[in-house]
Amino acid sequence: QMQLVESGGGLVQAGGSLRLSCAASGITFSRYAFGWYRRAPEKQREYVAAIYSDGTTDYADSVKGRFTISRDNAKNTVYLQMNGLKPEDTATYYCNGILNRSWLGSDSGLWGQGTQVTVSS
Repeated sequence: QMQLVESGGGLVQAGGSLRLSCAASGITFSRYAFGWYRRAPEKQREYVAAIYSDGTTDYADSVKGRFTISRDNAKNTVYLQMNGLKPEDTATYYCNGILNRSWLGSDSGLWGQGTQVTVSS
C-alpha cells in the first residue's frame, strides 16, 4: 500500500525549532519528488519546500533561510527542519510525493494526513 505518514508536529514557542518527518511506504522512494505544504485555518494550502530525486531543493520565500528540507533514501523518509519558527508558521503541514516533479502539489500523487504545528508568541 502506497502511503505517506507525517510526524513531528507540536506546540513550540516563537523562535523555537521542530523537525517534521514524512515516512513513505509502497513506493520506489528514490525516484520520487517530495514537497511540504501547509494550510492555516481559513487559508488556502501554501507551498513550503520541495526536494527532487536528484537532491536539489526549493523553498518558498517565506521560509527561506529558516527551513531545510532533506531526504534519506535509505530510510524512505523526507524531513523538514524548521528553525526560527514564527506564529505565522502555525498550520497543518502536509507531505506530497509524486514521480513527475511537474505535478508536485497537484491532487495527483500521494498526500499524507498532515501534522499540526502551532507556534505561540
